Amino acid sequence: MGANHQQLFADGRPWGSFTVLDNSAWYQKQHLVDFLSAVGGHFRMGTLLSRLSVQTRLKSPEGMSLAEFFYQVLQAYDFYYLFQHYGCRVQLGGSDQLGNIMSGYEFIHKLTGEDVFGITVPLITSTTGAKLGKSAGNAVWLNRDKTSPFELYQFFVRQQDDLVERYLKLFTFLPLPEIDHIMQLHEKEPEKRGPQKRLAAEVTKLVHGQEGLASAKRCTQALYHSSIDALEVMSDQELKELFKEASFSELVLDPGTSVLDTCRKANAIPDGPRGYRMITEGGVSINHRQVTNPESVLVVGQHILKNGLSLLKIGKRNFYIIKWLQL
Repeated sequence: MGANHQQLFADGRPWGSFTVLDNSAWYQKQHLVDFLSAVGGHFRMGTLLSRLSVQTRLKSPEGMSLAEFFYQVLQAYDFYYLFQHYGCRVQLGGSDQLGNIMSGYEFIHKLTGEDVFGITVPLITSTTGAKLGKSAGNAVWLNRDKTSPFELYQFFVRQQDDLVERYLKLFTFLPLPEIDHIMQLHEKEPEKRGPQKRLAAEVTKLVHGQEGLASAKRCTQALYHSSIDALEVMSDQELKELFKEASFSELVLDPGTSVLDTCRKANAIPDGPRGYRMITEGGVSINHRQVTNPESVLVVGQHILKNGLSLLKIGKRNFYIIKWLQL
């Protein structure tokens, strides 16, 4: 991501340096009883219980576990450790982290007399207003293995009109006058969803680079616009990302392989007359084209794309990706 920023958005200013740390490095050396004795005595239960985040969790149907409650003490100690060993004076977190950051400030001030600082930023929420994150099960990840470029792109394309201007300012490096111009055009032609598409493009490009953005657009064309051209240039990885629930098969293309043979080898249809009828009744398509003759022989360039792949669809939702060997 940093390399993408330097390549695509650099403005000539030198980059600062940063260090990535894992707090297990200092907790592995601690014994629980010693830690509670040395650290726990500096925290008052009334203060910890008064935090808004704690009150909210205590009143929820799920309640709050001891592990969750103690988390603010650990986060406070993390801040203290980083202040002592690295001179860290500022902690940045979501607005829901205010109580934990306050605990860190109070702990450090009590032990050292020094002032440290916290900065909170508004939480990014889903279209229903729910928090995005691991605990909510709806996190948007920077790691391609968890959130593909296509999924990241579509997440931002789907944003509501009342959020998109704020997100353009938060997540992109576009100048403010350009954002104003984008929003003015949107008022005239809202059906084109121009701000959403620009937002999606800028964020995907920052996270996954120019090729990641191109991949997201190929997947969009293939899925939503039934583009054969897009399918033909898609990689195995892109197809697997796009059709996550699809079965993936590698098959040898024997001379005379038919549509029926292909469906059966991919375990896409049942054996016998029922599977045969699924094809004749129009329930099967290959590369977005409906096939109704089970005996049709596969043709390279039609049923088999230039990249050696076939996208088989049974019914409305069941996809099968076939990679042909020995073409």
